[in-house]
Amino acid sequence: MTMKTGKQYIESLRKLNPKVYCFGEKVESVVDYPLFKPHVHAAAMTYELAHKPEFQEIMTATSHLTGKRINRFTHIHQSTEDLVKKVRMMRLLGQRTGTCFQRCVGLDALNGIYVTSYDIDQKYGSKYHEHFKAFLQYVQQNDLMSAGAMSDPKGDRSLRPHEQDDPDVYLRVVERQSDGIVIRGAKAHITGSINSHEIIAMPTRAMGPEDRDYAVSFSVPVDTEGITLIFGRQTNDTRRLEGELDAGNPKYGIVGGEALIVFDDVFVPWEQVFMCGEHEFALELVETFAGYHRSNYGGCKVGLADVVIGASAWIAESNGIERASNIRNTLTEMVSMAETCWSCALACSYEGYQTPSGGYMINPLLANVEKLNITRFTYEWMRLAQDIAGGIIITLPSQRDFEHPEIGKYIDKYIKGKKGFSTRDRIKMYRLIENMAVGAGLPEAMQGAGSPTAMRIMIGREANIERKKELAKVIAGIREDRYFQDITQMKEDKAKAKGKNSRK
Repeated sequence: MTMKTGKQYIESLRKLNPKVYCFGEKVESVVDYPLFKPHVHAAAMTYELAHKPEFQEIMTATSHLTGKRINRFTHIHQSTEDLVKKVRMMRLLGQRTGTCFQRCVGLDALNGIYVTSYDIDQKYGSKYHEHFKAFLQYVQQNDLMSAGAMSDPKGDRSLRPHEQDDPDVYLRVVERQSDGIVIRGAKAHITGSINSHEIIAMPTRAMGPEDRDYAVSFSVPVDTEGITLIFGRQTNDTRRLEGELDAGNPKYGIVGGEALIVFDDVFVPWEQVFMCGEHEFALELVETFAGYHRSNYGGCKVGLADVVIGASAWIAESNGIERASNIRNTLTEMVSMAETCWSCALACSYEGYQTPSGGYMINPLLANVEKLNITRFTYEWMRLAQDIAGGIIITLPSQRDFEHPEIGKYIDKYIKGKKGFSTRDRIKMYRLIENMAVGAGLPEAMQGAGSPTAMRIMIGREANIERKKELAKVIAGIREDRYFQDITQMKEDKAKAKGKNSRK
């Protein structure tokens, strides 16, 4: 069992042959295609840091299946400490890449299916969990990157899957055979899918009995016959083809390299199927996965906040205004919002619990509160970064203008700041802020892991409003506090039982 280095991860992608399209052309090499390189480099960081001694405790874990050291991105959480280390890992990678490093979706899919497949087997005596554990061991042994594929196109969202005019707008089973199933449909907005080794599909919503063909979960290699990946456009994506000054984050890119994955009658062996028709467990898998995934955002997005706060402070210093009270107050406000989200990430992890499968689950209420805060606070700290940087982040001349033999001198002269800061470096930092505070990362913070409405629904379910009403009634004197009465009665009963035992 070997954990890959970043270089080995990149080389492993060369052995795959996925069918990928971008800008209307078929991509021959994911690794070498210019638009994809930053996404590959960002994912490679999840491999590279695992080999740094100072990060081993955070980036690696011990497999509960084999007892071997593995990359944490292939690990099933075995304690609340594992949950905490996961979000620490997310923040670290956010700090090191300044963007989405993609691999967390597959990690959350692994953990969500581990929990749910166990529960399905307990009810039906099926073998999904055993199949999944064999797949998990394969992933761990080969240190594979998996793309968690949950979101369906959904078509008419007022209709359930089986009611759609086009039945393929939700991924479904079209045929059950003795040796496997045939899948048709699509998964949309799937992060990191073009540079993953495996695709792990999950249902996207609660399902009824009529939707049983849509209640399906499985894994397939990314280059399985019948799979087509269509890469999505991102804000300013072609900037990375025009030079490092205009790119903003030239090495690691903008968001996570999302794609539409089309399944055109894809065959999946039964050994790679983890749910097939057990519709009553679809919602459990969705909510378990979502809980894990939402808990990440207080780590990765706060890591990005660390970067943009640093960039904003540097720009303020290069402008000579770092000591101004409004700048100091603005930076403090940005830090306060980021650390609030970080506190939620730690809290939902420390308040986690063991599931019947043995894997550990985060506190779902706190995870959803965390993600709802992220949908708001990310926009706020990025807005404040724009405020500190100023309108120049959307009016800067291009790199070609800066390097032009005739007009470049004017840009160098008039974009200068305080002595000791070069114009070139200032342009790089302005572009980084533009990339992070104006680019595609904002919608991703809003919609990634579900919309704000999805969080509010979960918070409403987990809030236990009835218990809060009872507390208010006790304080108002409307009723007595039965909780403390019950505790007192339990103590009295124990004391009586102890007395009887001692007399014997």
